Amino acid sequence: MSQPVDAPNGDRALRLRYIVTICAGSFLLFLVQPMVARMALPRLGGAPTVWNSAMVVYQALLLGGYAYAHWLGRFSGRTQAAIHLFLFVAAALTLPVGLTSSLPSADANPVFWVPYLLLTSIGPVFFVIAAQAPLMQRWFSLSGGGDPYPLYAASNIGSFGGLIAYPLLLEPLLPVASQSEIWSAGYLLVLALVVLSAFMMPKAAALSQPTQQETPAPDWRTVGRWIILAAVPSGLMLSTSLHLTTDIVAMPLLWVLPLGLYLLSFSVAFATNRRLADFCRHFAPFVILMAACSAFMDSTRFPFSFALLTLVNLFVVSVALHSEMFARRPHPEHLTRFYLAMSVGGVIGGIFCAILAPLIFDWTYEHPILIIASALLLVPRAIFETSQKLLESANGRAAAAAIALLALVAATLAGGPLYNEALRFIQPISIIVIIGAAVASLGKRWLFAFCLGCLMLTLNGWQKIGLSIQPGMMTRSYFGVYSVRSNGVDTRYLVHGTTVHGVQNLAPSRQTQPTSYYAPHSGIGLAMTAIPAIYGPGARIDIVGLGAGTLACYAKPDQHWTFYEIDPAIVTIASDPKRFTFLSRCLPGVKVVIGDARLTLAATQPNSADVLAIDAFSSDAVPMHLLTAEAFATYRRHIAPDGLLMVHISNRFLDLEPVLAAIARQGWASAARDYDVTDAERNLNYSHSLWIAFSPDKKVIDRLIVSNPAEKWRPIGSRPGFKPWTDDHASILSILKPYKRDN
Repeated sequence: MSQPVDAPNGDRALRLRYIVTICAGSFLLFLVQPMVARMALPRLGGAPTVWNSAMVVYQALLLGGYAYAHWLGRFSGRTQAAIHLFLFVAAALTLPVGLTSSLPSADANPVFWVPYLLLTSIGPVFFVIAAQAPLMQRWFSLSGGGDPYPLYAASNIGSFGGLIAYPLLLEPLLPVASQSEIWSAGYLLVLALVVLSAFMMPKAAALSQPTQQETPAPDWRTVGRWIILAAVPSGLMLSTSLHLTTDIVAMPLLWVLPLGLYLLSFSVAFATNRRLADFCRHFAPFVILMAACSAFMDSTRFPFSFALLTLVNLFVVSVALHSEMFARRPHPEHLTRFYLAMSVGGVIGGIFCAILAPLIFDWTYEHPILIIASALLLVPRAIFETSQKLLESANGRAAAAAIALLALVAATLAGGPLYNEALRFIQPISIIVIIGAAVASLGKRWLFAFCLGCLMLTLNGWQKIGLSIQPGMMTRSYFGVYSVRSNGVDTRYLVHGTTVHGVQNLAPSRQTQPTSYYAPHSGIGLAMTAIPAIYGPGARIDIVGLGAGTLACYAKPDQHWTFYEIDPAIVTIASDPKRFTFLSRCLPGVKVVIGDARLTLAATQPNSADVLAIDAFSSDAVPMHLLTAEAFATYRRHIAPDGLLMVHISNRFLDLEPVLAAIARQGWASAARDYDVTDAERNLNYSHSLWIAFSPDKKVIDRLIVSNPAEKWRPIGSRPGFKPWTDDHASILSILKPYKRDN
């Protein structure tokens, strides 16, 4: 294939102007993504898969922009400029950027509704900005600037800047309305830069019509190779985001890192200086080998170590595969075709992870699959001459089969069908054997990938597959991956990644005993005990967040209970007596309303409940839209004038108390209940919790406090100058706290 021929360096001012234009467009492109996701929180919630769905929309719009840039290549430079500037101005008519007024129906499928909302909200401006990088590179080449491909590195530096600027600067400092105005001003600035580039294009380039291409067009096999090399890193970026936030550590803002490293990988892979890219290509197999060790890990004792390893793997592999694309880049004549193929690959990877994987798999199996796919795409690099000669000799196939059989037997003995509990010492031996086989097979893609698979099975893979095989033990929905696990014959857990959403004691005498965050002396336990005295026997009790259904066992005769749950999969799990019996034994047939809490509560009649408990914050990924002033206005409307609102805010990473203290200043009486368990209570599966009680009527809080004088409530902790969160302005940076690993 023809490689690009470097043109003269050209004017430095020309290169600088195009770098600024491309960087500015890419900065806006990746600034608007988290901005619109933030705007959509009150309607969409904060599940990790919401971000993945948004990414698919962005990738689809990026594909459209790249296809449009490729289509423009058939016209002269002047015609290209006229068409592009016309669309730029037309899209500007939709400014300021923001969401449409569409609201989902109660039965709307988020898999389809989320893309619809985003497409109709930012589609035009995103489409035009998305075309900037390939189109400006083409104009740069037409203007005699030399090899345009290194400018793509500048494009991704701009993208990375926009990505990190939002959570670190715009979100903490400015309300959403001001963010939208700043972005709209940036759009007009980019328009001015494009106008400048169009008018300063050399007259010969602007007027000349495309002629017969001097170099042959890439064949379909080459284009297909580009697509595959782009699809795997794109999918790996999304699978890494979901794997980290679901299975390793649900730390806020963690989603920024995979996307940021993915963008930086382009800057390294397309840079003129090849040293870092070559380093990543050389060591990628060893990084993949280490990453395979954590592919099936969850609830690890060293979450940040495994998170770092997973992120390093994403970056190194992405650089290696994108470098392979760069090495296979065509002549600048075919630049837009190259970027179009890259964008097609990005969309394919996104669709696989965000749409197909949740339908096909009951766990995040796409992540180990993509790690293996990465190994298959890397350039083979053998390190041992002896093993290389053996695998390439006349008996090479037999040697490869022997290595594969050795790895498979080792993996089977370490946890598979041949596993023996009495021979636990075999597992570390098997791991060493498989790693040795993988290193020896470097240079043979399929054999190396097979050894990786065996290593993954040895390190928790068999256990994960075992849960998938057992009916009902693993469930995946749009909102997460849930597993039902048993600790011997005494305890059963409902686990969402690394977060426990419910615990049930299996001994017959203790099956209806509330556990975990809902223990009798927790804030909610004390409130449930006091409800009959405060509201009488017929109290109306609404619960947001079903979990395993634990709170149902506080129900008393004649009380009226309703649960509000966003995920139908949770309802299925909690209602199945083979998994949990809280509902079936304590509140059979209880009413459960499906949907996001803010939307479903807003649809009810005012004064619908005496008590409303919000338990959507036990996961470390907090749905921010449920803690804003607007959300609390909805809660206040929903409860009676003397109603009681209980909010659960236990969290490993965020100190949410100042947020609620600021809300309390808006006319709420409040009190906080810290519950720390004793060793005896821990044996009953009780957990530490922090519940905040609110009421429009101070007398209700006073009665709650005196209902059990032995249990202490305290004033809610406030922070001077902390303003209430609103739908227009909220940031978690100021409430981050040091991570403390659970014992």
